[in-house]
Amino acid sequence: MTLKLYFAPGACSFVPHTLLEAAGEPFEPVMVKLHKQENYSPEYKAINPRSQVPVLVDGGETITQIVAIVGYLSDRFAQAGFLPREPLARARVLETLAWMNNTVHPTFTHIFMPHKFTDKPELHADLKAYNTRLYAGMLGELEALVQAAQQQGRAWLGGEHFGPLDAYALTLLRWGSIAGIDPAGYPLLWAHVQRVALLPAVQRVIERERLKLNLYEAPSG
Repeated sequence: MTLKLYFAPGACSFVPHTLLEAAGEPFEPVMVKLHKQENYSPEYKAINPRSQVPVLVDGGETITQIVAIVGYLSDRFAQAGFLPREPLARARVLETLAWMNNTVHPTFTHIFMPHKFTDKPELHADLKAYNTRLYAGMLGELEALVQAAQQQGRAWLGGEHFGPLDAYALTLLRWGSIAGIDPAGYPLLWAHVQRVALLPAVQRVIERERLKLNLYEAPSG
């Protein structure tokens, strides 16, 4: 076995985790417990000095950053069709994947870990509230992407095969529920995410990571 994926439960590493399961080739999943700061241990920093997940190790090569890992897995497992082969269609998927990773994802980080963006605790509540509003709008953009895929007859967000956009959409909507955003407010996206969660490969990852799909709790009173 040469493939090894370092992942954290519920993190964006869910995306390559599901792709590896869907590819059907044996790999070693290695859990990194972020809440215990294992990503800052000397052992992990020797693998990734930036202390981030995911990290993919293939033989003697180490690959970091989700967009790079997705591209690598797409080429390594071309038969799975994770990314379209046609250049423009592939560019469109990567365009959306990059937006998910460099815009939507960091917006949630401002909600979940405001201390990373200011050393003034009195500003944390404002950061959370402001970015929650932004995040809700971005989930609306994801809802529109699902609608467009359906109107264009695409089985999945990236085309005819399950791929990284579907796994990331599940992750981002799940994070929204953590931030107090009801996924039912995005009916097309929520239905798509539940369909993604039923895929056997995705089910295996959800079980391994012990994830609950919807963590939204309605305000009391």
